[in-house]
Amino acid sequence: MTRNSIELGDVTPHNIKQLKKLNTVVFPVSYNDKFYVDVLEAGELAKLAYYNDIVVGAVCCRIDTTENQRRLYIMTLGCLSPYRRLGIGTVMFEHIMNFAEKDGNFDSIFLHVQINNDGAIEFYKKFEFEIVDTKEQYYKRIEPADAHVLQKALRRTAPNSNSSANNTTANSNSRSKARQFTFV
Repeated sequence: MTRNSIELGDVTPHNIKQLKKLNTVVFPVSYNDKFYVDVLEAGELAKLAYYNDIVVGAVCCRIDTTENQRRLYIMTLGCLSPYRRLGIGTVMFEHIMNFAEKDGNFDSIFLHVQINNDGAIEFYKKFEFEIVDTKEQYYKRIEPADAHVLQKALRRTAPNSNSSANNTTANSNSRSKARQFTFV
């Protein structure tokens, strides 16, 4: 009996075309060349998902520092339909969560989901995401054009803190320190 394996791999100039093809099949929107240039520089925030050595999914994120917060934005997380419900999306999401937890300085993780994409909404709700907003006319060339904003709040980690007062102070300090660095 063979064992199915799920592995994540880096996005490189050698396999970026696989990511482009995958995105055209999985998502109803198309991504411009700048998206793929940024993905090549994203490091751990962009991964291809392999199921028994076949590319079947991908996750691409970026760091967002708007609204006086440092948030992780999931630009894409998708899997070819025959490979859904096999744990591949969960492996990709857990990779992103591990990245955020190791970093320790994110306020939240968020993404946009087309309002009729019940499968994606349920997937993220499993991981304690909540619908926090709905953007009308978010998408330009697809129907419905509206998108839900889903968000999962994170707790920033503060070294050597045991009380909530210390956490607040440490979190303010880490927030200001985080702004001093440029992140890809």
